[in-house]
Amino acid sequence: MAGQQPIIDPLQRAFALRETQQMEAAYAAIVEAAQLSPADPRAAFGLAQISFESWRPAAELFDRARGLIPDNPDIIRNHALALAAEGQGDAAEQMLRNMLDQHPAWLDGHRTLAAMRLTSGVGLGFDESYVRACQAEPGNVSIRLAWFHQHAIRKDWKAAQSVLDQGDGAMQASTGFQMARLFLGAESGDPDFDGNGFTVYAEKADPGLDLCRVRYHLRCDEVELAQAIAARQVVGQQGRSFWPYLSLCWRVLGDNRADWLDRPSVFNRHYDLDFSAEELTELAAVLRSLHRMKAPYPEQSVRGGTQTDRQLIFHPHPAIQAARAKFTAAVEDYIQALPDIEPSHPLASGNRANIAFEGSWSVRLMGAGYHASHTHSLAWLSSAFYVALPDAAEMGTAPAGWLSLGTPPPELNLNLKPYGQIAPVPGRLAIFPSTMWHSTEPFEAGERLTMAFDVRFAS
Repeated sequence: MAGQQPIIDPLQRAFALRETQQMEAAYAAIVEAAQLSPADPRAAFGLAQISFESWRPAAELFDRARGLIPDNPDIIRNHALALAAEGQGDAAEQMLRNMLDQHPAWLDGHRTLAAMRLTSGVGLGFDESYVRACQAEPGNVSIRLAWFHQHAIRKDWKAAQSVLDQGDGAMQASTGFQMARLFLGAESGDPDFDGNGFTVYAEKADPGLDLCRVRYHLRCDEVELAQAIAARQVVGQQGRSFWPYLSLCWRVLGDNRADWLDRPSVFNRHYDLDFSAEELTELAAVLRSLHRMKAPYPEQSVRGGTQTDRQLIFHPHPAIQAARAKFTAAVEDYIQALPDIEPSHPLASGNRANIAFEGSWSVRLMGAGYHASHTHSLAWLSSAFYVALPDAAEMGTAPAGWLSLGTPPPELNLNLKPYGQIAPVPGRLAIFPSTMWHSTEPFEAGERLTMAFDVRFAS
């Protein structure tokens, strides 16, 4: 019949709703799909995945999906994550070990197991699966470099060096190994490292190595060299990772393009949202119940605290959904206030419609905790929302516990002050470009509980 809308089956509808982050509607649709087609492996996996992403029990659902789709690495990984989320950490780790014993080159499995062990409080031996994998496949360069990366992100330079040194002769000559050694020398502050090795790969313009080169030249006060490398990368696919460093270069050189890029008085904003004390108290209680980790993820900025897993704003609790609605309204206001579209600018360019969250989480810092200076450069907008804070006596003298915007990482040895600092106040939401350096000042005692989110970049 003319004008009749096509009928979308529940499975298609579930995935379409998930794509637009309407998780409760997606969950209802996938439940319907699984009931209509209980033997359909797509419906079984979809039910498990959407249940997990919306913070529902999912371990048994993944177990059923595995029966319909055996030996699928993604399902096994997510089954293990669901088990860990439901308090079955030992079973989750063993599941990953079993799969890795059969498939030693499964790098995502190694990464997941290492993160699981580290966040559960395991220190020594967190990398045991890499040890076994290298014994099983001693000539596999990818496994050894992934193992190296695990120590490098934790800045355990001695362990990272040992991993490289144990590689066989053929590995030592590989491009990947040579680049890893350059990274190690540059980032570890090795006094014997002079940077000459970079010249061999200069024309390669590898984004990872170029990022290392930029950082090295900044530390060595060779700012113009760092600027030239960053400038050639901002036009590429990995460009958003280089804008924060180009900002630092321009600021050190006194180049007014830093003002064009960062515009702190325009782009760094905060909103005091309409939350009652009772709403914040309820929200804090919900968030505390979700902090099951004992240690932070190694690749993230948290020091002296923990971070939640999964997309927090997908949690169906009314307190979190109420916060999501208020965040969305604030983001819409922020976007409305942006200047006209500038195609060459990482924030002012691109499509400003269809707001979607790239990630969302809660961080619980305890006394002396802080965030190291970092960026979320693969996103578009970033944020910090204050839920509960220590009292003034516990916090310490200002700016203890404040958000600093524009402060470079201290290891770069740059004499740049922050553009500004935002005082934490319960109910206050800070929004700023994801390419903006940001950190949190340490505080003395108590609990600093926040939510945060990134807004997805839409080109």
